[in-house]
Amino acid sequence: MFSSLLGFTAVAVLLTVSPGPDFAVVLRTSLSSGRRAALCSALGIAAGCFVWGLAGAAGLTAMLSASQAAYDALRVAGALYLMWLGFQALRSARRSSKAGREAKASRTEAGGTGAGGTGAGGTGAGAPVPETGPADRQSPLQAFRTGLLTNVLNPKVGVVYMSLLPQFIPHDAPVVTTTLLLVAVHAVLGLVWLGGIALAVHRARAFFQRPRVRRRMDQATGGVLLALGAAVGVETAR
Repeated sequence: MFSSLLGFTAVAVLLTVSPGPDFAVVLRTSLSSGRRAALCSALGIAAGCFVWGLAGAAGLTAMLSASQAAYDALRVAGALYLMWLGFQALRSARRSSKAGREAKASRTEAGGTGAGGTGAGGTGAGAPVPETGPADRQSPLQAFRTGLLTNVLNPKVGVVYMSLLPQFIPHDAPVVTTTLLLVAVHAVLGLVWLGGIALAVHRARAFFQRPRVRRRMDQATGGVLLALGAAVGVETAR
């Protein structure tokens, strides 16, 4: 059992750090909603691992793999969800860009109305531009749900578990218990990796909260999520 755990841990590390939707979702959540929401999103992704692990232990992933229609349906749902998340990120970037232009125009108008650079209907020259509106921020519960759905709607996780986990289960070990143990290893590694990303973004929040940086990051994460969703959709349609 110990050697199986070591072998699976080495493979799980590679699976965890490889770029994918989980990374983009946590990064996007950290930028838009802060550290706490990003950690909850990572926790939701870890919970999704247990959902797939339980499904594998119950034989549901084998049924999913055997049914092409069910597999394709889940892939399409996952693709649409990723594209929706990407659209939200791009919409946020567009709103913040528009807000920045309006604030700049207001400061320009206010600069000519009085000696202090402020007027009756203007704003101060140093007034900050709000980068994230209430519609963009997620509560911890919403962030958890986003992470959970991102993982549960990705059938590749189930297929990987179905093909990978049995190789690390000793012949005399209980299948369900050992499966959950291996999934727990993968989930903990994911929490450490994604949680580290959330904390790193939080520590550098002064940089990431700059208007131009925020817009570029929203555009980048939105584009990645859209591309991932589109790639899954095209692959399913073939």
